[in-house]
Amino acid sequence: MIKKSKEAVFRSDSWQEIFDTIGKNKLRTILTGFSVFWGIFMLIILLGSGAGLRNGFAYEFRNISMNSITIWGGRTSIPYKGLPSNRRIQLDMQDMEAIRHSIPGIQNISGEYSLWKGRSQLNYKKNYGNFGIKGVQPEFRLLEKQRIIKGRFINEVDQVESRKVIVLAPDAVENLFKNEEPIHKWVQVNGIPFEVVGVYEWEESGKGQNQSSAVFIPLSAAQKVFHAQNELDKIMFSFSDDTPAGGARAEQRAISTLANRHNFDPKDERALYLDNNVENMQTFNNIFGGISLFILIIGVGTIIAGIVGVSNIMLVVVKERTREIGIRKAIGAKPSEVVGQIVLEAIFVTGISGFFGLFWGVLLVEFLASIIPGSEMFRDPEVDIMVGIYALIALVLAGVVAGIVPALQAARVRPIEALRDE
Repeated sequence: MIKKSKEAVFRSDSWQEIFDTIGKNKLRTILTGFSVFWGIFMLIILLGSGAGLRNGFAYEFRNISMNSITIWGGRTSIPYKGLPSNRRIQLDMQDMEAIRHSIPGIQNISGEYSLWKGRSQLNYKKNYGNFGIKGVQPEFRLLEKQRIIKGRFINEVDQVESRKVIVLAPDAVENLFKNEEPIHKWVQVNGIPFEVVGVYEWEESGKGQNQSSAVFIPLSAAQKVFHAQNELDKIMFSFSDDTPAGGARAEQRAISTLANRHNFDPKDERALYLDNNVENMQTFNNIFGGISLFILIIGVGTIIAGIVGVSNIMLVVVKERTREIGIRKAIGAKPSEVVGQIVLEAIFVTGISGFFGLFWGVLLVEFLASIIPGSEMFRDPEVDIMVGIYALIALVLAGVVAGIVPALQAARVRPIEALRDE
């Protein structure tokens, strides 16, 4: 019991000495703590901002199959086999079937025929609005991952029988039906009745741009009703090999197939317009890999600056306390006690400052997430709290190292030399 009491008194005296030292050197302590606080705080802010940028760009891909390619027809820019340049490449249903059979591992494919404002007015009773009409096939839902919130999407029977059915988004429902239930009601599409069979989830991507949603009808119905014959505006397909090499092979096969059918040079970059999502994702990952590395380097550099600051100040602390250390050793203090006292002070200052840096950094990131509207550039900044905790632990350990090195040097000084120090 006596031994435990002595240990308790020792611990109490040690903390009292630490607080006395901090109280006598407020400015030095504040500067030491601030360097640690700022290192953790900036690391959290940088990581949160990087996550916000990544989430913003990733959000744009939320409804798109990542292993997919979209093709639009363009105009030739060079003559080919006696044919002139500036020929329009009009995609059609036969092109889609040719691609379906020419690319191994193809998963889903859909053609699309679209009409936009001026040719796409929807009416219900006295309500009307302009919405882009997209004639698509059932597989389109798997390619663009449309989520149905009421009713259903276009199915195979709709496509085969060219049924006049339509799928709307909530903005169109609100515009046309107000408070009425839209399912199985009939709307006029350019004067032609279509039955509402479903409502899909849609979110306006550009706030304040008054952007309207698209509405979906069967591709076969769109081609018949709007006299498009078998024409397509674009072809979208997905494939099993979602590696960059697999995406490049699928792209080249599609180009070669269409070049043979439409007699244009496969190297003519203006004959077709392609959007390769495998390639887009690879570029996206490369860009944000570089951004993440840059943020990490800046964050680590800030923390290292804090460590250097702590180390320098601890060297000054030990230098100032050389006579004190000599006196303590002269009256019987062990070197381990001298080292322990200085290291404990370093841990205390570093730990408390790092905790507040972590706390205020996370709080600021959460505040920014609550007030900044999501966009395609920045959305939902977030921080993996474990990263902050690991950084805090690293700083505390660095504080130990920063304190122990000069403390060991001081502990090796002979008492008589320390007492002579001025």
